[in-house]
Amino acid sequence: MTTAREVAAFLDTLLAVPGFPDYPAALNGLQLDHAGPLRKVATAVDFSLRTIEAAIAAGANMLVLHHGMFWGGTQPLTGSAYRKLYLLVSHDIAVYAVHLPLDAHLRVGNCALLASALGLEPLDRFHEFQGAPIGVAGTTDVATADVLQRAHAFAVRLGGGARSSALTGTERTRRWAVLTGAGADAASVRAAIACGIDTRIVGEGPHHTTVDAPEAGVTVIYAGHYATETLGVRALAGEITQHAGVPAEFLLLPTGS
Repeated sequence: MTTAREVAAFLDTLLAVPGFPDYPAALNGLQLDHAGPLRKVATAVDFSLRTIEAAIAAGANMLVLHHGMFWGGTQPLTGSAYRKLYLLVSHDIAVYAVHLPLDAHLRVGNCALLASALGLEPLDRFHEFQGAPIGVAGTTDVATADVLQRAHAFAVRLGGGARSSALTGTERTRRWAVLTGAGADAASVRAAIACGIDTRIVGEGPHHTTVDAPEAGVTVIYAGHYATETLGVRALAGEITQHAGVPAEFLLLPTGS
């Protein structure tokens, strides 16, 4: 019989999780064990009551998430926090989470898959977190408005939409970079300028980037935090089924972000 620990070990190896730097609350790896055996895996972006209820409805007893159980930090086990833990334990659902290692992976990672979904071919890496490259970059020669249109069509299918920093309609994308999720912080904008990037595709970013980036000659396309981080966990569902022979299903649960 296949166990959650075996699937977790497979994902740890596939995504090079041990030693990969990340935010403290990420706690990449198996976050909650179960008695097993594993019947079905559900993958999703966020840890939430809605996600757990959807996993139960799907008949899954393991969740593989991008934002795991402890993303919001330490909190008392009361209210919704208690309810989530109660449902997990009472339905024998294991939880595995993987954050930056999934963003960064060049085959099943969010950044590389988003670039591919937009018709862009990654050639280089872009932006590091504590020495680990996360995003991807490449070259092309298309109207930036066309890249925005592709991003919007992609995001709409996942319950969102895309927008950009100010466009005149004459911009062209010649060197681009993708950094999913909250990928437009000040540091990554500076990195784009230093690398000669003219178009950034991200999930979301602080308001000031809509001002600072155009002034520096960089267009930022914001395609939604949730939408840009669905691709990795969706790909992991297929990887798990192929490796372990266990049914796996991606749960589409848009957040509006």
